[in-house]
Amino acid sequence: MSFDRLIRRIADLQNPTVAGLDPKLSYLPSFLLEDAFARHGETLEGAAEAILAFNKALIDQLCDIVPAVKPQAAYYEMYGWPGVRTLAETVRYAREKGMYVILDGKRNDIGTTMQAYGTAYLGQTQVGGQLCEAFPADALTVNAYLGTDGVAPLLPLCRDRDKAIFVLVKTSNPSSGELQDRRLEEQSSASDTAVGRASDESALDLIAQNVTVYEAMGDACERWGKEAPGAYGYSSVGAVVGATYPAQLARLRRALPHTFFLVPGYGAQGGGAADVAGGFDDCGLGAVINSSRGILCAWQKTGAAEEDFAKAARTEALRMKEDLLSVIPAPRLP
Repeated sequence: MSFDRLIRRIADLQNPTVAGLDPKLSYLPSFLLEDAFARHGETLEGAAEAILAFNKALIDQLCDIVPAVKPQAAYYEMYGWPGVRTLAETVRYAREKGMYVILDGKRNDIGTTMQAYGTAYLGQTQVGGQLCEAFPADALTVNAYLGTDGVAPLLPLCRDRDKAIFVLVKTSNPSSGELQDRRLEEQSSASDTAVGRASDESALDLIAQNVTVYEAMGDACERWGKEAPGAYGYSSVGAVVGATYPAQLARLRRALPHTFFLVPGYGAQGGGAADVAGGFDDCGLGAVINSSRGILCAWQKTGAAEEDFAKAARTEALRMKEDLLSVIPAPRLP
């Protein structure tokens, strides 16, 4: 399954990290912008071309030390169709370099519309007699607020096309608790029906009442994942759990033994290595830690020459790796 490939890559590189490719023009060195603007003017096309050059240089420097990248779709959509083309080309280039690609789109809908999202990001689009991959990502982030109806259309793609999803469970933003920490006041039988309680004894132990929304969503991830089990104990249904809530991260790791975590919030949002340690299992697996601005803007933070922006990103990625390995077991296959 899809996360098996990511887990093997993490173990091979001894690095449980993902580089978030969330570029703004202010992150780019001036020579890339000047070169693109000389050909296209200060247009959406010029911006998109400069971002693609930036991304490719970063991928070239990171692909042998970082197992995965995570482009956030919004940072490309803001540049219109040229930006979306850059997103597709970035995904393809990263995969050509052997990197696992998590497309951060947080898509959410039901029925045929969710099937269309799945086709776009994880599947193949039929064009006449041909099947074409629009955005050939390995995994997609998903907002499951609509419940099983918004997730079920993606599960066959996870199972049959070696893909994966990360469901938002406990996100890293400061206001996440406004909804995610609210407690459900259902009786146990109603709660089991509402979230599809996992039957595995080690799954989240929902109590008769006062279970939180994020705990219920985590429990649902365990149930959905039963359709796509992996070789190393983790299904193809993962969870987004923020580094900024370390106690909840550790609790969910214990409660969701088959759910692989994508952990944002390290670095710029305030999370550190000690905060994310609780997201890993005894083999140093079970989570991949995201850093976006810390890696993209390393050249600016360190005062490196513009021409060395990609080398600075590599240096920061190696520093992050060592920081994490100082608090977790060395990743190894079980």
